[in-house]
Amino acid sequence: MADTDSEAKNPATQVVTGGRRKEWTGSVVNPPVWRGSTHLYENVAHLRDGVKSNADGRFFYGRRGSPTQWSLAEALTEMEPGAAGTMLYPSGVAAISCALLAVLKPGDEILLADSSYDPSRSFADVFLKRMGISARYYDPTVSTDIAELFAPNTRAILMESPGSLTFEVQDIPAICTVAHSAGIVTLLDNTWATSRFFPALEHGVDIAITAATKYIVGHSDVMMGAVTTHGKYWNSLRRTAQQLGQVVSPDDAYLAARGLRTLDVRLRQHEASALKIARWLKERPEVGLVLHPALPDCPGHELWKRDFKGSSGLFSFELSDGNERSRATFIDALTLFGIGYSWGGFESLALPVDPEKHRSATEWTGKGPLVRLNIGLEDSDDLIADLAKGFEHYHSARS
Repeated sequence: MADTDSEAKNPATQVVTGGRRKEWTGSVVNPPVWRGSTHLYENVAHLRDGVKSNADGRFFYGRRGSPTQWSLAEALTEMEPGAAGTMLYPSGVAAISCALLAVLKPGDEILLADSSYDPSRSFADVFLKRMGISARYYDPTVSTDIAELFAPNTRAILMESPGSLTFEVQDIPAICTVAHSAGIVTLLDNTWATSRFFPALEHGVDIAITAATKYIVGHSDVMMGAVTTHGKYWNSLRRTAQQLGQVVSPDDAYLAARGLRTLDVRLRQHEASALKIARWLKERPEVGLVLHPALPDCPGHELWKRDFKGSSGLFSFELSDGNERSRATFIDALTLFGIGYSWGGFESLALPVDPEKHRSATEWTGKGPLVRLNIGLEDSDDLIADLAKGFEHYHSARS
């Protein structure tokens, strides 16, 4: 149901105008919050006619949404050229899980990048295994040679680029090309870049997944996931979501749509501040490798430079000669960086991460403990001063 004029709009304009149909907004700027479980019909004939169409924009029952949800879904669809539609879910994990269930069946196999988000691994290793679906992991730095891993029952590949802990950038176009030649579905967790910085379907991805909790919402107050796909998998994705009873509340959809309108300017600020801080960290004697794909010496930088339109505010860095105690002391000393999961909000976060715990096909060979930073919208000089104070405590913990 995307606006036919959307492809002519620049991305910054799309996030402002997407989904704001006149029939959904009326005389106000934003689509109002339509709360309702029951949708009423004019008569029995109208009721019978309602089952003939399963599409956004058609009232049927609250579980299929209302203008509040339809507007957000349409706006996200417009941001992904070539997409047929977007389904909304109550969390990013729900989006990943339902997308996989839409394309997998018992006896199938799925390949996952070894840098995958831990809940993705857990869903594959536990839930899918219980369904008779096997999972294997691959080195996220592979390219067309991933074809050597294909088995007769390999049905799908779940990619994540960059990885959310160690930030390996995958050769998405190459992987998609060999996968499609073998009849394998490609899925991408695109939360780090969003379609604003990496239009996934344009690069060959079949199903693009976003934890909208992060940059789409942008305010750390709503859980939501979104899955966008082209025509080949749209009906299966929609049918699976409906059969599993997946629905987001209109209030959450309203808040996510409100966040979406400032996505472009927020991402640009996240990008600028994160790059400034990453470059500052590279000059610190306490820091080893800085894992930010936009830095020229970061593994995967050339792929990032080729495929991406920008970078976001999430990256990791290595503490040289540190240990668990000194890392904890460093993080605990920070005052502008909160300690917590998730990212993509306006506030900065620092998190200790241990990627070696989440590897099976590759070995993490870092020389020191990692700290993952979410760079928020605070003044970057204030954040640098906060990190400098943390390093003072870091030295004390090591002495």
